[in-house]
Amino acid sequence: MSDTTSLTVLIADDDDLMRAGIRAVLSTDETVTVAGEAEDGRQAVDQTRLLCPDVVLMDVRMPHLDGIAATREIVAAAPATRILVLTTFEDDSYVVGSLSAGASGFLLKRTQPEELISAIHTVAAGEALLSPSVTRTVIDRMLGGAPPDPARSERLSELTARERDVLQLVGRGLSNIEIAAALVVEESTVKTHVKRILAKLDLRDRVQAVILAYETGLVTPGAG
Repeated sequence: MSDTTSLTVLIADDDDLMRAGIRAVLSTDETVTVAGEAEDGRQAVDQTRLLCPDVVLMDVRMPHLDGIAATREIVAAAPATRILVLTTFEDDSYVVGSLSAGASGFLLKRTQPEELISAIHTVAAGEALLSPSVTRTVIDRMLGGAPPDPARSERLSELTARERDVLQLVGRGLSNIEIAAALVVEESTVKTHVKRILAKLDLRDRVQAVILAYETGLVTPGAG
């Protein structure tokens, strides 16, 4: 994200009325600017290449190229842009597909306006938008009950003991504030640990950190 006064968003949705509604909602936040709109997945990819927005609000079902395929292309072409999938369909396969493609969050269109704005700021800041319950369901589906991978577990040796603790809590779906409370430290300290974890393990964002925590067995499906 460039700075707090110029957070740019691209709205990708094939419904004209929905795009207009989202634009109206975002206009209530002075720190958010709608950089452009796209009527389908192909346009979303092209517009992202052209405009380099901080966040793309991505619908799933769109003509020419669906939102999941578009997300995959955008992540490859514009890694600094975050994708927030916004859809009417509450389906595990959409969640799994979106996050596997590189989306940083998944939100239903019935979400309250203030929650949408908060979600945009969350993913723009590099955080994942995943509740603990969604995290466990999604990761279980993504891994298909596969056992921990020893090769991936070796990567954790690069972390300090405290960083492993933080990664475990990230894997359980806790926010920075919740992790800070659990470890009795400042939220700023947690943010520093998360940044170091992502850098050491060469991870794009918290979603990938969550996946790795499960793949290595640091967190197991169903863990509280």
